[in-house]
Formats: sequence, C-alpha cells, structure tokens
Amino acid sequence: MSGVRKTPSVLLLTAIVLVMSAACGGSSGRPEVTVAAAADLQFAFSDIGALFEEQCGCKLIFIFGSSGNLAAQIGNGLPADVFASANVAYVDGLREKGLILDDTQQLYAVGRIVLAVNKDSGVQAETLSDLLKPEVKRVAIANPDHAPYGVAAMQALQSEGIWEELGPRLVYGENVRQALQYIQTGDAQAGIVALSVADVPEVSYTLIDDSHHQPLRQSLAVLRRTGQEQLARDFIAFVNGPQGRPIMKKYGFLLPGEF
Repeated sequence: MSGVRKTPSVLLLTAIVLVMSAACGGSSGRPEVTVAAAADLQFAFSDIGALFEEQCGCKLIFIFGSSGNLAAQIGNGLPADVFASANVAYVDGLREKGLILDDTQQLYAVGRIVLAVNKDSGVQAETLSDLLKPEVKRVAIANPDHAPYGVAAMQALQSEGIWEELGPRLVYGENVRQALQYIQTGDAQAGIVALSVADVPEVSYTLIDDSHHQPLRQSLAVLRRTGQEQLARDFIAFVNGPQGRPIMKKYGFLLPGEF
C-alpha cells in the first residue's frame, strides 16, 4: 500500500510469526488442537487456553495473525482445527467454500479500538485530530488490506476527515499486534489498535467512539478438515461459555447479548 514506511526495527518485527502454545514444553502425547486466531485475541485466548487445557487434557496451539491472511492460508491448506476471526466476513467466506462445519459458526465478541500513544514519545494525543500534530511523525495501524482492525482504524480516520492528510505518516503492521509493537518500540509515536491488546506498560490509550467505524463483529468456527472435531467444538463452547466470557470481557470485548 502507498504510505508504508518501515524502519530497520520495523523490518525485524515484520518477520516475527506469532505462533504459541497455551502450555509450556514440548509434545506430551496429549491430543492437540490448533487454533488460527486473529491477533487481537492473543492475550485473551492465551488466558482462555490455559484454563481450557487444564480441563480438556489436551494441548492448544495458537497461530495468531491478521484475519485476512489466516483465512487465505486456511484456504491454501493451513492445518488448523478452529478459525477465530476479527471479522465475521472471513468466516462467511470459508463457509461459502465449504471449509467450515456450518453448525459451529457463531459470533463471540465485538471488538473496540483505541488511540494509543507511546508514553516516552512526549506526544499528547487524546483525539483523532491530535494525530495531525507535527510531533506525531508516524502513526501505526494494522494493514486494512487484510486486518479488520486496520479497516476500523481507516474508517475512524475517514470519519474524522483526516485519512488523506495523515496518509504520509502511516505505517502498517501485518496485524494489530504488530501495529502495537511499533508504538511500544517508538517506531511510531501513536496509532490505532485493539483495546484488547492495548494495556501494556509502554502505552497509554483513549477509547475511540464506536460510531466512528463499522462494528468489529468477530466470529469463529470449526474447520471441516479438523481431526479433533469434538475438542474443537468444546473449545468454541468454552470461549462462549461461563468461563471464557469473563476473560473476553476483561480484555474489553463486548459479548454476545451486549450487541
């Protein structure tokens, strides 16, 4: 995309693949469930995964990335059991291709976005128009081409009427976690990221009114190719159940029944 600028540290971060297990250690002989999940879920799903593993006797493997990239990889054969997207449209697309078990698809959250600022940058920014201040040299967002939180950030800036003017300052992360990393490291003084990942020591943030963008309606489903269908179904039920929902709410998501 035009307007993309990368510093050496940004280039290094681009190479990071966010793949993690909810448990430490190597293979233990337990059944494994692989969850391809939107990057905004990294903190919430890590907590949920630890609890789920305790109860299921299984091992969860998370692959975190942008929803669009994960959906494309699933379409190309990515070996996963569950797909948790930050935008229902990507799950709908896989359903149309016959790649999910239709009866497992469900909404599990609506996400929120925040204006985030590096605490050591000296920048004061609490409104979107503050991003036009001359001391704000770079503004990080997830890439709108394939990241739902990047689309929401773009819509918010368009709603404020500053998208075009701000364009030369924008730096794009492959996903919303990478956009946050740019702010954490100071490669960008500010940016727009998911509320669910913004509570980190290096960053202060202000919630952006959700009237500035289309709702981030998040959906998940079991993939048809799964070899662990029951455990995959159990994980989805856990996320949307009495143990998973409080964790999702803790990280700032709106829950089914609240939207």
